[in-house]
Amino acid sequence: MNDQERRFSMAQWDVFSSKPLEGNSLAVFFDGRGLSDADMQAIAKEMNLSETTFILPRDAALERERGVRVRIFTVQEELPFAGHPTLGTAFALRGETGAEKIVLELKVGKVPVHFEGRAGEPVFGEMTQVDPTFGTVHDREAVACATGLKPEDFDDSLPIQTVSTGVAFTVAPLKSLAIIQNLQINLAGAAEYLAKSAGKFFYFVTRETVDPQARLHARMLFYNGEDPATGSAAGCTAAWMVAHGVAQPDERVLIEQGVEMNRPSRIFVRASRSDNRVVNVRVGGNSVEIMRGELFL
Repeated sequence: MNDQERRFSMAQWDVFSSKPLEGNSLAVFFDGRGLSDADMQAIAKEMNLSETTFILPRDAALERERGVRVRIFTVQEELPFAGHPTLGTAFALRGETGAEKIVLELKVGKVPVHFEGRAGEPVFGEMTQVDPTFGTVHDREAVACATGLKPEDFDDSLPIQTVSTGVAFTVAPLKSLAIIQNLQINLAGAAEYLAKSAGKFFYFVTRETVDPQARLHARMLFYNGEDPATGSAAGCTAAWMVAHGVAQPDERVLIEQGVEMNRPSRIFVRASRSDNRVVNVRVGGNSVEIMRGELFL
């Protein structure tokens, strides 16, 4: 190592789990000042996780007013919002302070994360996402054709619909646990279809679950493989559930994800209704720190 090298402190967290080596891994860089956009993208590729976040500290008064500025990168691109990076970064910022709330400023705006927990139990964090926008209701046969699935694989009692709480996901309900456990899709066909319909990714769900306490079992396949937990998609799905009667307004329900990857994740969601609109989408769970280190550039 030489005097010209720059050091960047980081930690790795497993998000949407209270147990190490489960949930969705996240690299958090505590001070990304001095890194270019290209640097951040290259570091995210080096980390090779679903996402990597960079905290950009600034004046304390500004942080109190607007929140702590954070940028989120996948291995391929910057995202305006993502769920498990938001929750995990809030846990990293909270540290041992015991703070009841951390506010992040993301590209979608301010996202507050509230913390709760009783003595002797893992701390639970819950983010409030941007109010949902409901988009296209999709034709089942068109989605089946694009993804390589069969029309009869889908649950015809619920709509395939695009919803956004910062990033647009197309919630696609499947008929059974067996279908989703054996899920294989044409990623190129899915991406081409979604590009024409303003969706970012498909989020496949089914009402048959492994854990009887869960309301939905979910999987998210994308260009970096499979995501063990997708908090942004879970927020869209919380809104979709309330809109279509899968969950009651303000009922906190569990979505299980990552089971097929041996990275089980527990994502707790709820949403409210106001004047026939779905609002106040909240997504929560636990997070555990598993590693600390430094990056040298």
